[in-house]
Amino acid sequence: MNDVSRETPPALPEPPAAVQGVFASARIPLLRAYAESLATDGVVRGLIGPREVPRLWDRHLLNCGALAGLMPEGSSVADIGSGAGLPGLVLAIARPDLTLTLIEPLLRRTVYLQEIADQLGLDNVTVIRGRAESVHGKERFDVVTSRAVAPLERLLTWSMPLVAAEGALIALKGSAITEEIEEARSVLSAFGCAEPEVVPVGEGLIPEPTLAVRVCWADPSRAGRLMKVESQSGRRKANGAAARRRQRRP
Repeated sequence: MNDVSRETPPALPEPPAAVQGVFASARIPLLRAYAESLATDGVVRGLIGPREVPRLWDRHLLNCGALAGLMPEGSSVADIGSGAGLPGLVLAIARPDLTLTLIEPLLRRTVYLQEIADQLGLDNVTVIRGRAESVHGKERFDVVTSRAVAPLERLLTWSMPLVAAEGALIALKGSAITEEIEEARSVLSAFGCAEPEVVPVGEGLIPEPTLAVRVCWADPSRAGRLMKVESQSGRRKANGAAARRRQRRP
């Protein structure tokens, strides 16, 4: 009996009232269907842990939904390291005007992403199996987003080569974002980025507001011409900075 109970995912709670402030009423049935899928199939397939189910709304879905408010109307958006679709699928549900490309290297995750996008009828979603680097030089997007993928210095090397000249990296981050920005200074300079902007997400709307970082090109006219050189230089600087931190650890 104990073995069976451990294998049974916890029940998904009812959505909190804050959902009404973040998602249009017409989109909430889609969001609930996605949440139910994460809480059942997502747990069974190892996409989220069973302990995340009770806090799925507050900790995951609502802050991803609140991020939608930072996306310009009609934008093309790439979600790198999409995982189970956070934030990419939530953005596709919240904002049908957006065009989402979910980039994820693991097969089992991309299979799930395509299945749930098809089940929900999200025709604004494309799923690509691969790392962000596999898309470099092929496509560029108005927004490149991510959630809990990597520190900013590494995230820049994966994301900025995908950012259009007038676009931006807009990633969900935690309270350590100020420190991440300082650690990424050399990479920001190598890529020719403008000063990062830290933006509150969900204040006054959701129980657990968080932060996002927005990074644009300092000179959009240079973005296309210098992309390859900046990408290589940025990767070298990010790898070097990571190696130095490892050496400093006791």
